[in-house]
Amino acid sequence: MEHKKTYYKKEWETKKGTLIIEGPVPSETLSKYHFHEGLVAFRPANEQKKALVSIAALPEGRIIIARDGDTVIGYATFLYPDPLERWSEEKMDNLLELGAIEVAAPYRGMAVGKQLLIVAMMDDSMEDYIIITTEYYWHWDLKGTGLNVWEYRKIMEKMMNAGGLVWLATDDPEICSHPANCLMVRIGKRVDQASIEKFDRLRFRNRFMY
Repeated sequence: MEHKKTYYKKEWETKKGTLIIEGPVPSETLSKYHFHEGLVAFRPANEQKKALVSIAALPEGRIIIARDGDTVIGYATFLYPDPLERWSEEKMDNLLELGAIEVAAPYRGMAVGKQLLIVAMMDDSMEDYIIITTEYYWHWDLKGTGLNVWEYRKIMEKMMNAGGLVWLATDDPEICSHPANCLMVRIGKRVDQASIEKFDRLRFRNRFMY
């Protein structure tokens, strides 16, 4: 499959000034930007920058960023699912995972995450993919936000809805381990029926249970 990537950019007015939301950003461009020291949800900011530069260089990899000048203050990543997860078992070249979305703490509460997803879906090529994201409550910043799991889940769902992702059921044990965890999915308009059926087999391995 040819992974076509069309760059989009928009300005987003916030109480901290005008932010640039753009992508997919090529690895060579990404490497020139500074990463906000608050981007530490998954690893230290400098290590996170290296990881995102690597993802951007992958044929299927897409990095959408929010920046304040030359400082990246938020990002969303799209790439193939981890080979160790069930979502990679059918080896679908049109299945991408929204692997991470993060906004530095000083820039939260300004709909930056929602804008990252809106810009990501501006590219018509996204209609060729099934996009998934797996939401686990233990990844959420409950302490920093002061929200409980259900309040945070509601915010996450609303943000994902902005990118066209909706909740779908699955029997994945990790997702089923807590009722706040969820699978969210966007099926592009040009995804064929055979791919949808393959994906359904990934969602439900144990159909005899239902």
